[in-house]
Amino acid sequence: MNLKYALTGVAIVAASQVSYAQYSGDAFRFSQTQTGATARIKAIGGASTAVGGDLSSVSGNPAGLGFFTKSELSVTPEFNGSKVESNYFGQNNNSNKNQVNLNNASVVFYNRLSTPRGRDKTKGWLSFNLGASYNRTNNFYQNTYYAGRNPNGSISDYYAQLANKEVAQYGNFASNDNTLQAWAVNQQLSALYDASPTSPKGYYSNVTSLNNSQNNSVVTSGGQSEISLSGGANYSNKLYLGFGIGITDLRFNRTSVFNETGTSSIYPNNNFNTAPVPAAYSSQYFQNQITTGTGFNARVGFIYKPVEAVRIGVTYTSPTWMTIADSYLEGLQTQYAQSGVISNSSNPGDYDVTYNLRTPMKVSGGVAVFVGKYGFISGDVEYVDYKGMHLSSGDYDNSQDNTDLSTLYKSTVNARVGAEAKLEDFFIRGGFNYQGNPQVGIGSPIKTTSAGLGYRFGKYYVDATYQYITRSTTIYPYQFDPIYSTDASPAANLKNTYNNAFLTLGMRF
Repeated sequence: MNLKYALTGVAIVAASQVSYAQYSGDAFRFSQTQTGATARIKAIGGASTAVGGDLSSVSGNPAGLGFFTKSELSVTPEFNGSKVESNYFGQNNNSNKNQVNLNNASVVFYNRLSTPRGRDKTKGWLSFNLGASYNRTNNFYQNTYYAGRNPNGSISDYYAQLANKEVAQYGNFASNDNTLQAWAVNQQLSALYDASPTSPKGYYSNVTSLNNSQNNSVVTSGGQSEISLSGGANYSNKLYLGFGIGITDLRFNRTSVFNETGTSSIYPNNNFNTAPVPAAYSSQYFQNQITTGTGFNARVGFIYKPVEAVRIGVTYTSPTWMTIADSYLEGLQTQYAQSGVISNSSNPGDYDVTYNLRTPMKVSGGVAVFVGKYGFISGDVEYVDYKGMHLSSGDYDNSQDNTDLSTLYKSTVNARVGAEAKLEDFFIRGGFNYQGNPQVGIGSPIKTTSAGLGYRFGKYYVDATYQYITRSTTIYPYQFDPIYSTDASPAANLKNTYNNAFLTLGMRF
């Protein structure tokens, strides 16, 4: 099959969990990462830019490593509970998914720097500590299901649009091509019609019924992780500097099956010498995506104590530069009551593309105020440059994807606040995290409320945290191009809630 037709199928047909073209949507999905952290930092809403002295500093503000006066290690497993409530043409549904993962595993090695005899041991460069960590930065485990009756049309209108778009872009349409629009014609969901007084010559849907029953089942899995290597230095217990690098890994799988039933006008047994007749049909559009990738980033930061009770921190995190391999497969099957199954399942479309992704850079600033040995209050503000996302590839024309990234997303400001209270060996924590919505015209901010407890005994400690996360978004099972159609794309409104739990076990040595 001609490569330009295959790439048209990939870029236009493959509907993703967001409402845009496949690769720009995935670029956004893979850019929404979270810093891996201990349960303690999760409990205070992630407001740790100025706190320091926690193993989360390895992957957060590396300057915080300068606060360590002993070596330390910890491990943090997590439980993620996802619930998606959907509304599609007035019908409500919900789906759930639970998953256990390793969120963070970290170690810091304390290294005191030697000072000349007779010199003040609290002045100058006092220590340079090294840390390493594994962090889970993105979770893709989720089940989504929505269903309803579409009063406006059929997905076959979308297949017909793809055929017309192919004619407009390339001057012809080959019904024997291994593309979605060709399958739809061969399965009599759409057909070429001559000009009429009300319609120009082109491809149109054969579906004659309205209020067609539609449902979509989407299963995603996988995640993103990062290996972080960092160093932090302490100057006079006043200024703390740090630098770190991250090596990222990506694995994302997505499977969806879109079903539609209705009535179509077909030629029984594909006999085009007979008159078309109404026929009940059931059609399934199948998609499967497997995506893997690797990348790297860097971060620098500082923490300054103007007075003993106040800490001011800043972190800059570079974009992550990733190389991503995407394998996408799709198929279409239609069954008519009169003539059985017509299917391309023996020869589905399979498209492999490699591309480079630059994710947004981040800058965060924070202040922490300590109340003696009784605890602290901390707050962060973070700027994320989502307009800086960019794709490049030698396998396909990515100009439309980059146009989408620059026009359909915007930079955001995130805010985090948290507090910790110490009661001898016990700790009580709470926090709130607000992530601005970078999608233009759809979606909502992500709001996270968290609470946790901690206990210290000797050189060991244990921390537990609960998170409640909410967000709303809109997704489209298929989208009409306004250049070729005035039809409104069907939309499913989703409310996502997550109930997550984290447990950190750690020790100093």
